[in-house]
Amino acid sequence: MSDVVPPRLKRIEPGTWVGLAWAVGLVLTLVFFQRLPGESEAADLPASQLYRWDGVTTLVLATALTLVGCARLQRRPLLALTLMLLGAALAPSALGEGELPLLQFLAVDVAVYFIAAGHPRRTGITAAAMAVGTLAAYLTVRLSFGWTIGLSTELSVALTTVVAWLIGNSAYQARQHAEELRTRATVQAVTDERLRIARELHDVVAHTIGIVALQAGAARRVIDTQPARAREALAEVENASRETLAGLRHMLGALREAAEPDRPAPIDDAPGLADLDALAAATTAAGVRVAVAWRGTRRPLPPEIDLAAYRIAQEAVTNVVRHAGVRVCGVTVSYGTEELVVEVIDEGQAPAGGAGRGRSGGTGTGYGLVGMRERVALLHGEFEAGPRPEGGFRVAARLPLPAPAGDRFAEAATSSVQTPAAAQ
Repeated sequence: MSDVVPPRLKRIEPGTWVGLAWAVGLVLTLVFFQRLPGESEAADLPASQLYRWDGVTTLVLATALTLVGCARLQRRPLLALTLMLLGAALAPSALGEGELPLLQFLAVDVAVYFIAAGHPRRTGITAAAMAVGTLAAYLTVRLSFGWTIGLSTELSVALTTVVAWLIGNSAYQARQHAEELRTRATVQAVTDERLRIARELHDVVAHTIGIVALQAGAARRVIDTQPARAREALAEVENASRETLAGLRHMLGALREAAEPDRPAPIDDAPGLADLDALAAATTAAGVRVAVAWRGTRRPLPPEIDLAAYRIAQEAVTNVVRHAGVRVCGVTVSYGTEELVVEVIDEGQAPAGGAGRGRSGGTGTGYGLVGMRERVALLHGEFEAGPRPEGGFRVAARLPLPAPAGDRFAEAATSSVQTPAAAQ
């Protein structure tokens, strides 16, 4: 539950605003019956019945209907509006007015706004039609008895009702649009998380299965002639399987924690480039030697970049193990000032057509290159994968790096110094 406290005005109920509008309209009407300072006479003359019991009773009854409608505005908006319209129609008879004045219809306009803003569009249109229809019915009744009417006043009142509905309907549409955006953002977040989980599972499982397949094949070939070597290979299979199982359990635990509200999945234990040497050693023990070359000054990286770089190298090496048919491949990690480059190269032979041993992100059925491309795209980097002209296959990812704090400070200081000169 959110601890954010809404602004004080937003905590006031709509019915309270409508009741306040009625009170303001009634007070102003009574004030206009008085001669105010600077006026030669009152703006309007009170009717005689206003001071009699029947006029007072009618005004009290109109106020009571309006207040009862205010109390029911949120639960039964159309019924509440009906009571307010009855109150607005009764008030002029006590005030001696020949039309429904704007001040007595002000509460109805405020109610129409809240109904249009807080309820489905059909309800808002019905409320506006009821208000305008009441004005038309009031004029029709007076004309049928041959009484005079204030047509210009009623047209102005009808216009304010339409404006109130338009503003309320705009508020309703804005809220609906914001809700749609939140829903889309939630769906997109869920989709992104599913893709991230799929990439993690693929990278972990595919690499381990490749290592297990190599070790199991080696054990099968030498089990009769070199039992000791076979036992070592099977031990490597067991270790790789246990490590992968532990990783999957950790990932499932993180997913369970992330399923709780306001609790993101932890990534503190995620692998990074610091684990690349261990990855190379495990792959080398499985029969494919991985030569790792480091260029530039190694330094801590943001967690998302560190994890993506490691997973790209891991998946590329896994593809070499599974598809290349070679005994050696090279991994180069280059630290630059603005980007990190991860490159994996092997000298295997691609089949005719350059499909890349089934590893093409566009034509292959696997998800390795697709996952790598998605990781790089999420970090706004560049990704290349394909056969090399001299033979073999190359995977390269360029990941942009954030500027160090010192560089950002220097850039800010330089820009602040250069700004006056540029202004001149």
